[in-house]
Amino acid sequence: MPGGRRGAARSEAARVAILDATASLFAERGYDHLSIEGIAARAGVGKQTVYRWWPGKSALIADCLLEGMLLPERFVVPDTGDVRADLTAWLSQVVSVIESPAGEGLFRSLIAAATENEDVGRRLREALADPRLFTVRLREAREAGILRADLPIEDVSETLIGALTFRALARTPSDPGFPGRVVDLVLGPAPV
Repeated sequence: MPGGRRGAARSEAARVAILDATASLFAERGYDHLSIEGIAARAGVGKQTVYRWWPGKSALIADCLLEGMLLPERFVVPDTGDVRADLTAWLSQVVSVIESPAGEGLFRSLIAAATENEDVGRRLREALADPRLFTVRLREAREAGILRADLPIEDVSETLIGALTFRALARTPSDPGFPGRVVDLVLGPAPV
């Protein structure tokens, strides 16, 4: 008896339609109002097809994150040679997305999905707060004496995103100086 999975072969067109439907409904309604029935109807497939391939909506969200469908562009840290200015610009970009009408609900919904599904949490971290985003740059700046020698580089991205997450959950709007102040708090004073 040959090995392999049982059931109908997974159609790439149906998979893409389901992920597209999930991403658009998630953006429109948020995680709490997302349903497998609604996703199946929007994708033009039966809900059994969705359940055959994904155990639930959080797994669908995880795949949408992996495919880049929920956060369409990864937040790239600019490289002007000034690490503080670059981190401030990056944080400002993230703040503007999170505080936009669509981004605010999306971000809070992603947090809700991440609390339900470990894979969503991991993928959200990779999209927004992956230490690799600027670890090399911070390490080089520390070695050049631009940043303090005891700066815990691996914690910088999580600390920056943590400040944003708390504000998003509390619905506290940030003022234009917020990103710079947070970067200064995290990086500390420049060595003399």
